[in-house]
Amino acid sequence: MKVMIDLNVLLDVIQKREPHFGASAKIVALAAKNEINACFPSHCLTSLHYIIQKYADTHAANRAIDWVLGKLHIQPENERDFLRARSIPMPDFEDAVVSAIAGSSKCTTIITRNVTDFKKSPIPAMTPEEFLATLPRARSRK
Repeated sequence: MKVMIDLNVLLDVIQKREPHFGASAKIVALAAKNEINACFPSHCLTSLHYIIQKYADTHAANRAIDWVLGKLHIQPENERDFLRARSIPMPDFEDAVVSAIAGSSKCTTIITRNVTDFKKSPIPAMTPEEFLATLPRARSRK
């Protein structure tokens, strides 16, 4: 099973956003250790940098990007992904792009806190808590 990690899950961890931090941190840790086959959409790297720079500083943003590039599988997108996203009847284009990339990279699930935004996604979405509940108990405690 291959999963796509949405930007909000990574931001939960980097910004230590409660009450979401714990479950999101478990997902990111499993991905960083290659204990789950997870990827992160490349177009979200610029948003990640912008948000961290805005709320912290450039140094923190650069450190976060370096960590993500070193630990997570970055899934590139192409013109076909953006064209496919335009055909997915989702209200938010960025979410549709995540869905399209998840499909083209053969992901079975999108891990996001905004599952309602992905209702019309051809790739099903789960919250970090829901996804962790699907894993064997030993894995989900790490």
